[in-house]
Amino acid sequence: MAGAKEPAHLKLERFGTVLRVTINNPRKKNALNRQAYQDLGDTLVSANKDDSVHVVVLTGAGDFYSSGNDMVSAVAEEGSVEEKLARGNAILREMVRAFIQFDKLLIAVINGPAIGIAATTALLCDVVYMVDTAYFYTPFTSLGLCAEGCSSYTFPLLMGRSKASEMLLLNHRLSAHEALQFNVVAAVVKKDELETKLWPQILEYGKLPIGSIKATKRLTNRFQRDQLHEANDRETEALMGRYHTEESMNAVMEFMMRKSKM
Repeated sequence: MAGAKEPAHLKLERFGTVLRVTINNPRKKNALNRQAYQDLGDTLVSANKDDSVHVVVLTGAGDFYSSGNDMVSAVAEEGSVEEKLARGNAILREMVRAFIQFDKLLIAVINGPAIGIAATTALLCDVVYMVDTAYFYTPFTSLGLCAEGCSSYTFPLLMGRSKASEMLLLNHRLSAHEALQFNVVAAVVKKDELETKLWPQILEYGKLPIGSIKATKRLTNRFQRDQLHEANDRETEALMGRYHTEESMNAVMEFMMRKSKM
């Protein structure tokens, strides 16, 4: 990975065998545009092939982990609506595939709100840590869309059907303490403990034998990868259908109007 140009909205830092990837678009609360989706997927693919990287840590700059999809940038892209939707959907699918296929230790440090695709992909990580003021929020039905990022599979698996349905169907915000209660995260920490306590702990993980980690991860994931890929394929297919519905178009228009007044 040495010598590669750093992506526009991702900050890449190496600490020995640990690669920290920080979503770095604070002006838009770390929203992810299409290029950021592709860069994040490419970074994971590259790190997976790099023998000098044992651990990848995902986090956000400032007070947000990520506010999710940057709809304003998506609408402003060149091309017909159909072309933009198809291109964006393909990039989304490949980014999620990169999470599923990652063979090494993948850790999410949720330093603030994680919304939409940021929340769903965080729960594809092996270990998730969360600050006590953060939350997960997946407002798919309020936008007339549907589950993405394998959440149709991972959410019921992790938190049970009822709580998963409350999030995916009823737009419930899952607090850090609820996330711990429902075994969604490994631990909840205070914001001021991220650098002083959690980060030194993560650096120690980089010293663990990578062959052992990869072998155990293969064993624990052997029953799930096919299901995750199927969920990703079905979700992106369903999203393409949802984009063309009147209720989704109206919901997105209302969202854009609210954003323009802020």
